[in-house]
Amino acid sequence: MSEAVLNGVEHQHDHHPTGIKRWLFTTNHKDIGTLYLCFSLLMFFIGGAMALVIRAELFSPGIQYVDPQFFNSMTTMHALIMVFGVVMPGTVGFANWMLPMMIGAPDMALPRMNNWSFWILPFAFTLLLMTLLLPGGGPAGGWTMYPPLMLQTEHALPFVIFAVHFMGVSSVMGAINIVATILNMRAPGMKLLDMPLFVWTWLVTAFLLIGSIPVLAGAVTMLLTDKFFGTSFFDAAGGGDPVLFQHVFWFFGHPEVYILILPAFGVVSQIIPTFARKPLFGYVSMVYATCSIALLSFIVWAHHMFTVGMPLAAELFFMYATMSIAVPTGVKIFNWIATMWRGEMTFETPMLFAVAFVILFTIGGFSGLMLGIAPVDFQYHDTYFVVAHFHYVLVSGAIFSMMAGAYYWLPKWTGYMYDEKLGKLHFWLSVVSVNLLFFPQHFLGLAGMPRRIPDYSTQFSEWNAISSVGGFVFGFSQLILVWVIIKSARGHGEKATAQVWEGANGLEWTLSSPPPYHSFEVPPKISRS
Repeated sequence: MSEAVLNGVEHQHDHHPTGIKRWLFTTNHKDIGTLYLCFSLLMFFIGGAMALVIRAELFSPGIQYVDPQFFNSMTTMHALIMVFGVVMPGTVGFANWMLPMMIGAPDMALPRMNNWSFWILPFAFTLLLMTLLLPGGGPAGGWTMYPPLMLQTEHALPFVIFAVHFMGVSSVMGAINIVATILNMRAPGMKLLDMPLFVWTWLVTAFLLIGSIPVLAGAVTMLLTDKFFGTSFFDAAGGGDPVLFQHVFWFFGHPEVYILILPAFGVVSQIIPTFARKPLFGYVSMVYATCSIALLSFIVWAHHMFTVGMPLAAELFFMYATMSIAVPTGVKIFNWIATMWRGEMTFETPMLFAVAFVILFTIGGFSGLMLGIAPVDFQYHDTYFVVAHFHYVLVSGAIFSMMAGAYYWLPKWTGYMYDEKLGKLHFWLSVVSVNLLFFPQHFLGLAGMPRRIPDYSTQFSEWNAISSVGGFVFGFSQLILVWVIIKSARGHGEKATAQVWEGANGLEWTLSSPPPYHSFEVPPKISRS
């Protein structure tokens, strides 16, 4: 081969596209991680705006700002966007950025597929949001898309179903990539039980995605054929059963809950040891607890369905199986507290969010246990108690952990420290307002207020007003986070050092538990002595 040709080949390899081409065609895991995180942030504000429409309507009794059909569309779209457009892409963004660095890999195993799995998402959500412009408005059957309610949706249904398929394809491709990377590209000498816990939680999450997303695809495809191709899977008039849809949907839906929260566990398990200046307590038990939660998540789906009239034996089975998930989750809570116990703790913004996560997620876990008791669930089912429960798990759980991770790794990503004062202001506004927003909903649910209803009895007005105020404060305080990120990305702040979070004792900010045997990550000092 001539020297000119060789130089040409060499020049091709050195060529890096800039501008829009860099982002469209990138196969770099850091760029793709950034794309995922920015997309997640954008969707956070779109989904949040829908939540504010809901809270504005519920500020006082009566129909005030929007008609009931649009209100139902808002509840449906808010949920779909927050689950599939905020938490899932956001956590995948963290995985893309951090996994290769944590296991010593040069990049993700399948970089072109990595690019593809991201760029499917903007098209999927454009398709979903377009439904609001169709005659009859957007989908109004809840994010669970239950028939027969969803089958009454005229124009939006096929758009929503195709959008969900695209989201699923994106998630499964991302999961395959993560499994391939972790199993094949670890640094020499790094065994599975040497990996940081963030990597472990993502390995388990990826298997959950691969196992559950195809089930959702099957459920929504059957819904599509019921509507347009004359089948009767869920149509009682043709011999079908609407409850079958619930079984299939929740067989996906319950593992999905852990797909959303396990990466959060991983982020918090990196942050708490760093700011407690101690290795994570009970690393191996944390790994086994993560795997236990994942396995159990596939056998508890019908606790969402206690009121459908299932046999007593089934109710008892799903009740006890649900209770059993509290055991490995309790192990995790105990280990985080034991890690902090007698640690040399400092409370920078990431640690504040991580501690708030542990406390508020535990509240969500306890209300989940209450909902897992079958006879009690008959009372709570479809009330605001359920809304309070899962928002404590997903907002002060998954979303808070993503905020903690963003503050923790921003110096790593941008090369500059964030504004600590603004970070703490953001934390305190968020933690006060999120409790103002969701805690009163427990009382509303216990008093019998049904969810997904735009109007309500005057007896519920005080707690709803408080909840709505909390919602608006929480929503607008997130603008501080955007400003903090912009400042750091533009380089307004101190330059980050190689050991950002060293504190008093030279602790590596990339602390893994336990440190790997090879030397690409320095084991931390444990105390000042």
